[in-house]
Amino acid sequence: MTAVMDLVLCAKPAAAHWGDNALISFEANQVNVHVTSQGASRLQDIQKAARKLDAQGLKHLSFIGDSWDVEACWAFYQGYYNAKQDNQLEIVVLSDADLAKFNALKIAADWTRKTINLGPAAIYPQTLCESAAKFLTELAPEYVSHNIISGEDLLSEGWVGTYQVGKGSSQAPAILQLDYNPSGNPDEPVAIALVGKGITFDSGGYSIKPSDGMSIMKSDMGGAATVTGGLGLAIANGLNKRVKLFLCCAENMVSGDAYKLGDVITYKNGVTVEVLNTDAEGRLVLADGLIAASELKPGKIIDAATLTGAAKMALGRDYNAVFGFDDDLVHQALQAAKAENEKAWALPLEPFHKGQIGSSFADIANISSGEGMAGASTAAAFLAHFVENAEQNWLHFDLSGSYQKSGNALWATGAKGHGIRTISRLLSE
Repeated sequence: MTAVMDLVLCAKPAAAHWGDNALISFEANQVNVHVTSQGASRLQDIQKAARKLDAQGLKHLSFIGDSWDVEACWAFYQGYYNAKQDNQLEIVVLSDADLAKFNALKIAADWTRKTINLGPAAIYPQTLCESAAKFLTELAPEYVSHNIISGEDLLSEGWVGTYQVGKGSSQAPAILQLDYNPSGNPDEPVAIALVGKGITFDSGGYSIKPSDGMSIMKSDMGGAATVTGGLGLAIANGLNKRVKLFLCCAENMVSGDAYKLGDVITYKNGVTVEVLNTDAEGRLVLADGLIAASELKPGKIIDAATLTGAAKMALGRDYNAVFGFDDDLVHQALQAAKAENEKAWALPLEPFHKGQIGSSFADIANISSGEGMAGASTAAAFLAHFVENAEQNWLHFDLSGSYQKSGNALWATGAKGHGIRTISRLLSE
């Protein structure tokens, strides 16, 4: 059994013999975390110290002392987490209220990170829908109901994008429709609709990815996991609004049944789409969820997806990208991220971007065929064609920061859960 070491947060530098600006030092059965910075830098330094301790194989720690507040504990936990989940952290320093807040964060983030980290043999469209429904139902069984539509039933109900993307796989595509309604009134208006991209594995289809790019494509359902985790966190914190959740799930595979370049997809809202690249599949499944969300006429629609490499090129793995035509709503999202110690950055979306995805054979194409077009912005513009009143009530998150291909000073390799706090706050505001 691994011995428990005490973990002390110190506001003074480590002794000189531990090295310049050392974040950690040791004495007897105690680990000292030395953080002299303030604000966001303080939390980042705590998270860095946790990464160092995980890397050193210290598997069982216990917070002691009165310097640990809930945000400091959470920053440490984020860095201490690894994909194997083999670390133990005892939290005995927080008040009951703060411990409840920490535990709500932990439950939501652990589910999100673990789900994204699972391989495609474990998480495929049906099991992702089932897992998300089970997670949310257990948080509020009296308020949650759900329905899973899969396979040929998607066609009969008009959800052609998800069906077309997923039909090349032996694992049937599926959509989760989940209703969280704490009012108990079936006629209660939907305050917010959430839509998540759930591509459980993305080969790129006939626009096939190179092996290195495909190696992390189990994480392409990060949008579905993140909106589910965000809703779960809000529910755990007492969310009192009606929220509908749509997870659009498929495997994008190559086979004789797979969709192909040149196909034209006719969506339920009448928009036709020419497929110019089968690796731009996320927007094709999200379109179904956005149409379904729009039919409810909710107060807001929020979608999240690991949608484009362009957003990652712009922002790296540190920030999630935010898009919307409504500047006030975009600002609200940025402020929510800041308040929750997460990172988000607005990228441009203008009406003219909608004109940069034209097609000679359909209303629009699933990528821009022009030179030098803004890939993340035109992807967002594609989605806008499927949102009723997109100019006022819609936010799109391109989750550049949801997954870490290799570990760094702040995060272990794998899923980060980055974005669930922002979405939870937007649901609760």
